Amino acid sequence: MEGAPSGDVLLVGWGSTYGSIKSAVTGLRESGHSVSQLHLRHINPFPRNLGTLLSAFKTVIVPEINSGQLIKLLRAKYLVDAVGFNVVRGLPLRSEEIEGFVEKHIGGNHA
Repeated sequence: MEGAPSGDVLLVGWGSTYGSIKSAVTGLRESGHSVSQLHLRHINPFPRNLGTLLSAFKTVIVPEINSGQLIKLLRAKYLVDAVGFNVVRGLPLRSEEIEGFVEKHIGGNHA
């Protein structure tokens, strides 16, 4: 976990999205947003404290470069109303894309 243990937005990722999410979180924080990052090393089993971490944020956003496998698992296990940002094009996510999605989703509100 990187950032505050609770707040407005938590970006959750796994695998190759780490760098893009980290860069996006840095940019969003510099813009005054309350954003943290959680990157899962494994998804089976999920970390024991994952449900507690997810519930500490107003919004959970899951950027994925697929059709949303991780978000489906999170919703099913933790009943969290996570928001998916799915890009399926065979290319890595760009941090600017993630930042733009987060800013649109939270309506430009700052911490």
